[in-house]
Amino acid sequence: MKILISVDIEGVAGVYHSQQVRAGNPEYERARRLMTQEANAAIAGALEAGAAEVYVNDSHGDFRNLLPDALDPRAQVIQGKPRYLSMAAGVELGVAGLCMVGYHSRAQGRGILAHTINSFAFARVAFNGEPMSEAGIYGALAGEYGVPVLMASGDDAFIEENRALFPRAAFVQTKRATGQNSGVSLSPGHACDAIRAGVVAGIAARADARPLKLATPLRIDLHTQTPALADLFCQWPTFERVASTELRFDAPTVEAAVRMLNCCSAMSTMLR
Repeated sequence: MKILISVDIEGVAGVYHSQQVRAGNPEYERARRLMTQEANAAIAGALEAGAAEVYVNDSHGDFRNLLPDALDPRAQVIQGKPRYLSMAAGVELGVAGLCMVGYHSRAQGRGILAHTINSFAFARVAFNGEPMSEAGIYGALAGEYGVPVLMASGDDAFIEENRALFPRAAFVQTKRATGQNSGVSLSPGHACDAIRAGVVAGIAARADARPLKLATPLRIDLHTQTPALADLFCQWPTFERVASTELRFDAPTVEAAVRMLNCCSAMSTMLR
């Protein structure tokens, strides 16, 4: 059995502020170590539950955050960008399930450091009229490969948003959000213990898990943070401008939608 673990940073215990999640800030170095520790807890849980191979996807920012020399050597790590499957890279390797560690609430959500894919560029992302989080988007991408989400960790707002999408998954609450940059967190050690147990439980219940399947083709509604970003993205000929900060496009699959959104995210750097 192969298991994929996708690790973000905003949902990690003890992380609250943008300075903790952006390289170049002193606090980032500590946060990426906390991220690596939660990844190791998930690896340990997967192996305890019977996984023969474990892949860990570095799923934050430039995808170069996990400390390879501090990562459990029994796992293989997926890092760097660009890559077509982004935060779900590894689902193509024949894995039995996906575990999401350190995930967060969607853009305009009430969770800590809430955003969807790119906080500078995207104010809201909806698939077929439904607001989507990164967990929903990449869980649906995994679903196109027949891979169910077995476990997910993050704050309470993240769990509330995504429980209905993954009703059989084991959710682990690492902290409670009291604002965009404040909350009440488990200690890192306690969070790691809970994540390890959550992965074990999620894998044990995998027979009941079902891949998330969205109806395709998809209508994507993208709200941008500024009109200038909508100007930029609508250089793409198939994008329809709906309003000053809203555009729309169609995608035949979730994978195509992900690739188009990530292209927009990359394009946005020219306006920073």
